[in-house]
Amino acid sequence: MPSLCHDAPVATDIRGVTEAPMRTIMGPLVTLWLVWGSTYLGIGPMVKSMPPLLGSGSRFITASLVLGSMVLLVKGPAAFNVTWAQVRGAATMGVTILGFSIGILSLALRYVPSGIAALIVSAMPLWIIFFRVRGGDRPSRLTLVGVGVGLLGLVLMLLPGGTAPVNGASGSQVALWSVAIAFGSFSWAFFNFRSTRIEQPKEPLTTAVIELLAAGVFLCIVGALIGERWDFGAITQQSWAGWGYLVLASATAYGAFVWLLNNAPMSLLATYAYVNPVVAVFLGFVILNEVVTSDVIVGLSIVVGGVVLVVSGERRTRLKLNEQPQ
Repeated sequence: MPSLCHDAPVATDIRGVTEAPMRTIMGPLVTLWLVWGSTYLGIGPMVKSMPPLLGSGSRFITASLVLGSMVLLVKGPAAFNVTWAQVRGAATMGVTILGFSIGILSLALRYVPSGIAALIVSAMPLWIIFFRVRGGDRPSRLTLVGVGVGLLGLVLMLLPGGTAPVNGASGSQVALWSVAIAFGSFSWAFFNFRSTRIEQPKEPLTTAVIELLAAGVFLCIVGALIGERWDFGAITQQSWAGWGYLVLASATAYGAFVWLLNNAPMSLLATYAYVNPVVAVFLGFVILNEVVTSDVIVGLSIVVGGVVLVVSGERRTRLKLNEQPQ
């Protein structure tokens, strides 16, 4: 969860976001890396006997209620003193970031191997850099090198295990849904970058509550429209366990994500796209006894190196900004 430390901010990025100190950012960032990376352990079991969109939608709605209760207890009713314009803005972000992207991914994983899907999603830092450059920002050379290194590591780590067919899917189905995943990833990155131009609640956790709720309602409506139905008698205990874990993971990780979106540079925030597959591979090896090949080990090492370069590049950029006369 976001740190409660009130250190003075040190820089402002191209989006107009006032950035918190690195020591304040790292706690929520590590939470995001670890928790979102572990969701792979819950998604697989959940969709085995639950309808994908209804399962994801109900998970987000429940996570919204859990996180909202925590915010109410800690910060009091004043945290929900919001305007209609702020609610509309947060709901828009929830639908475009969570609902649209996660909905596409949930449907696509019926055909696209998880390794390929993870690789497509992990290209998000490239979209972030693209938007930064288009907006007039100039990421440091070290940051750009780190992005390239991280993507290279993901290619080495994920492609060797990403070629097995899923449910007998044809090549055209895999290609079509791979493009859909890329479009969803682009949408996620675009609306993340545009987030500060959309009016939202001043309290980041309140924003997260509204976004989760909006995404959940959106996914449930779409799921019902395309013919998904609940069959509670067919849902296994394993699926319920996966669903329950995802509820807690959504409340924790998305709260950290929204806080970082308002307090951290985008290129640093985007490192979760690198680290999450690494965490997923590690947990799969430890908990699910999945095989880890030499390709995966080499790729994982390169990914970690890429993240170190991005973090170092952002730290140097922030130090230079601090050294400039005010």
